[in-house]
Amino acid sequence: MTDPALNPLMLSIAVIAMFALVWGAVRTWRGGDRFKGVLMLIAALVLLGNLLIWSI
Repeated sequence: MTDPALNPLMLSIAVIAMFALVWGAVRTWRGGDRFKGVLMLIAALVLLGNLLIWSI
């Protein structure tokens, strides 16, 4: 089991990772590699779904 005191830390890291994925997807999309940009956006959406589940 994880320590309940670490939950805010894990949520914060996940939010930072989600924003990094979105930022990277936009940069990759503009760089010309649209397929990788879309994959990064999908990964960010999956992470957002996990965050919503974890925060309930």
